[in-house]
Formats: sequence, structure tokens, C-alpha cells
Amino acid sequence: MPDQNYVLPRVGVPWRTAQEEAANIRPKIDKYLRAVERAGGEPVLVSLLLSPGELKRRATELDAFLLTGSPADVDPAHFRAKRHPATVDADTARERTDFALLEHALGTGKPVLAICYGVQSLNVFLGGSLIQDIPSELGSRICHSPEEDETPDGGERADPMHGAQFDAGRVLQLSGAPRANVNSSHHQSVYEPGRGLRITAHAPDGVVEAVEWTGDTNWVVGVQWHPERMPADALSQALFRDLVNAARQRRGAK
Repeated sequence: MPDQNYVLPRVGVPWRTAQEEAANIRPKIDKYLRAVERAGGEPVLVSLLLSPGELKRRATELDAFLLTGSPADVDPAHFRAKRHPATVDADTARERTDFALLEHALGTGKPVLAICYGVQSLNVFLGGSLIQDIPSELGSRICHSPEEDETPDGGERADPMHGAQFDAGRVLQLSGAPRANVNSSHHQSVYEPGRGLRITAHAPDGVVEAVEWTGDTNWVVGVQWHPERMPADALSQALFRDLVNAARQRRGAK
């Protein structure tokens, strides 16, 4: 019989934007929640409206964190850059929440999986910088983001796909192969990695596809693609399982 006292690892998932939270717009955030559930964790939505004290208390109750994608862009003032014309408005509530959760996670050794906007947020928090607009700054022939996210009937367009090459690290271990096809929906990416981060994957055009934390033994991985949108993909499944396993190990080590 299952242990009635067993508690699933609790993974904090901040809302993508304050606007989506206010309107309770669920389709995209629910993909992240389902991915955590399939991996054996308990997803816990984290409001972007919490006070600093409330957010700190909530963070202490959680075992790991999943930083989601977002249609917002990180304010380039955080990495001392002039705003590019293609940079969209920041979501200050999301930035504040991400940075507070990262400060807690890195200070307490709690695992973090950062996806798309999340990896950009992680990188900037650690002092790194971003390419603010891939098409105009790199002139890449690879489509990293569709011009429109929705079809005329309101459905979601299929994400563009492209290859990614992995260097030595956890993502390569989880993949089991040096290359994989990943999806893509972003116009910004990591430029200079932040302190303690090592780049471990690239697209063929050089765009950074993954970073990993080297500051200590904590499990911190950031990917530029969207594994939550690829539920049947083996690497996507492995990323979420590994996050939950790391959270379970940390809970057991308390």
C-alpha cells in the first residue's frame, strides 16, 4: 500500500504575467502544471501579487521552482543595456517574483528549472545579458518564433522546430544524445551568461539553448525551448522528472 504520509515534492510555478493572473487565463500556465504533475510533483501556483513578506513565506513552503515562459521581456535596464525597439514591455510583478524566488532557491539549495523567459530571467538575475531581438541582431535564418501564436480559428499554431547541440552537462545526460530537435517561441536569448552559469546547448545559428548552474551542487537548469509543450518528447519528460527528483532528494535531506 502507498505511504499515506508521503508528500509529493511541491514545485512553485509563478504566473506567466500579472494580466493572465488577474483574468485567470489558464491554457498556457496549465501546461506547466500538468508537466509537473506527470513528473510526480505537486505544482503550486505562485501569485505575482504577493507582498515581499508573503512571497518569502510562500517560498519557504516549496521544494523547487519552475520559472515559466512569458510574453513580456526582461527590462534591459537590469543588464545595463539600451532598450531595443523590438523589446516589449516588462512585467514588473513577474520580475520581482522571479528574482525573489531565485534569491531564495540559490540561497537554500532548492532546484530550479527555468524555461524560455524563465532562463532569461535567471541569467539577468545572475548578472548576465540578453540578445534583445534575435532576427535583427543575429539575422538568423532559423525561425525561433512564429509571427502569430494563434491560427485564425483561435487555435495554437505549431511551434517552429530546429536542432540543438548539447555540450557536456546534465541536459546532455538526460538527452542521451548530443543533438535533439526542440521547439521554439522566443525573440530574445542569453548573450553573456551570468555568474555561475555555463552554456551547455546551442542552436545551429549560435543561439543559446541551455545553461546550467556551476556555483555549487544545486540542480539549476535553464532551457530556451518549451518542454511543457512537448509532453510526448523523451527529453522533455526527463527534464521535469529530474527536477522533481531533485526536489524529492532535497526534501529528504532536510
